[in-house]
Amino acid sequence: MFGNLGNFDTGVLDEFRRMQRDLDQLFGATPFPSSIRAAARGTYPPINIGTNPDQVDVYLFAAGVNPERLDISIQQNLLTIAGERKLITEEGANYYRKERYDGEFRRVVTLPDDVDPDKVEATYSDGILHVRIQRRESAKPRQIEIK
Repeated sequence: MFGNLGNFDTGVLDEFRRMQRDLDQLFGATPFPSSIRAAARGTYPPINIGTNPDQVDVYLFAAGVNPERLDISIQQNLLTIAGERKLITEEGANYYRKERYDGEFRRVVTLPDDVDPDKVEATYSDGILHVRIQRRESAKPRQIEIK
């Protein structure tokens, strides 16, 4: 395509590729997790969200989190869940790989417009936080009778 590049030094390109790999590793810029069990940066804790005509259910899989230290709030149809997970590590140990998340987290979920921010309940059991948000009565489907 470019014809004969002659004496072009391909070592320069190899050096740029090495630098790019090093920067990706340093800053976590790769879009792929490092293993099948590792989550991408910024996605802890994992979340499942489901809806039905009566409510929206949000499940946060946050084992090892103290539920009393979770901050859960709703403002303008944004559900925000923040907290911290502290892992016990051996002093002086050198870790070559750490796949369990340790530190502060904050997840923000956009909720449908018809949720009622006054009807929210949260429970934590076996490492799973379940936030249930009821829909407004006026938004629920209703059967209309023909006369």
